[in-house]
Amino acid sequence: MKTVSRAYDSYAQARAAVESVEKAGIPSGDVSIVANKYVSAEHADVEDVNGAVTGAGIGGALGAGAGLLAGLGMLAIPGLGPVVAAGWLASGAAVAAGGAVAGGIVGALVDAGTNREHADIYAESVRRGGTLVTVRVPDQDAARVEALLDQYRPVDPVARGAEYRKGGWSTFDPKAPPYRPNQTEIDRMRANWPG
Repeated sequence: MKTVSRAYDSYAQARAAVESVEKAGIPSGDVSIVANKYVSAEHADVEDVNGAVTGAGIGGALGAGAGLLAGLGMLAIPGLGPVVAAGWLASGAAVAAGGAVAGGIVGALVDAGTNREHADIYAESVRRGGTLVTVRVPDQDAARVEALLDQYRPVDPVARGAEYRKGGWSTFDPKAPPYRPNQTEIDRMRANWPG
């Protein structure tokens, strides 16, 4: 098995990517999405989810044909705080040790086979308002899934990391204060949000 991850600047891009891989026959149980809480007006003011998963589908089995996006809910991930998420990666990151090097979203990504530098950039992308899509696939399907995900203009982790470093960032810091986007950024993140 191989893990393919892509971060997107908007939820709309990530949603389209998830729908594309599901239509291509990838089971919902092998797909995960983690979005900054500001993608949803309903969840934007949530500061504490008491460590409990509030979305019925997060990490669990979904009804036949429901798809991953039907299971979106709130949960807390160490280093990111409350996020809107669904799937295996979100579930694993939520139960990881609070912010430890091997815990949280970075630890879950690294454990799934993502290199550490990209894992840090993906986590920082979510912290700053992006949405992460991660797919587990048999090795022989990896190139096909990468091509599907790449159709929706994901961020280039190398270029994005360089951009972050120009601003003084060096690595994902699970203890960094929560990012507070401005209204323009919130509007971008919420583009095509279903709820």
